Amino acid sequence: MPLQHKPSGRLISFEGSEGSGKSTQISLLAARFVSENRDVVTVREPGGTEIGEQIRNIIVHNSKGDEMTAETELLLFAAARAQLVREVIAPALMAGKIVLSDRFLDSSTVYQGIARNLAADPVAQINRFAVGNVMPHLTVVIDVPTEVSLARLKQRASDLPDRMERENIDFYTKVREGYLVLAQGMPERFILVDGTKTADVIEKKIWSEIQARLT
Repeated sequence: MPLQHKPSGRLISFEGSEGSGKSTQISLLAARFVSENRDVVTVREPGGTEIGEQIRNIIVHNSKGDEMTAETELLLFAAARAQLVREVIAPALMAGKIVLSDRFLDSSTVYQGIARNLAADPVAQINRFAVGNVMPHLTVVIDVPTEVSLARLKQRASDLPDRMERENIDFYTKVREGYLVLAQGMPERFILVDGTKTADVIEKKIWSEIQARLT
């Protein structure tokens, strides 16, 4: 669908390393908005649509996944994102709903651009092409030390860890540093929270920041 009109809803994306606690905080924030009588839509990347979920399966579980190039990974994420924006996010925003997204375009900037060393300009151009004029109003980055992230991953990993769960500490160090650079460079959009705090403390911090900024 064309993305020509300025949406009346709000898009809040959640970012952070694997095991940072995004899913928990998205659920808690959704409950907050529901208590305020707001319509809430939650989505995840890659995925959120039938096409996107099939792309997710290719990215995460393909038997030849370890042979996937960084460029292929970037384009697959962008394809899933383009479908999600046009099929789900943009219509929800036009209807005045709150959209909470577990990852969005900043993930490609960090994971494929910074951690996988792809050039910044092509990544930014592909991101823009995928999302059109749909950008997050706010982005919550839940920051945890790399060692904590890896320890949490190990606790939740299955007998057959996916591609992201198999990455090494250097990769996740780059991911963390990348998110910190983005958050520091765009403080008007980013909310940086300490992911080592309790879920309750993190939730209150996020809600306080969102109330102050989305007025």
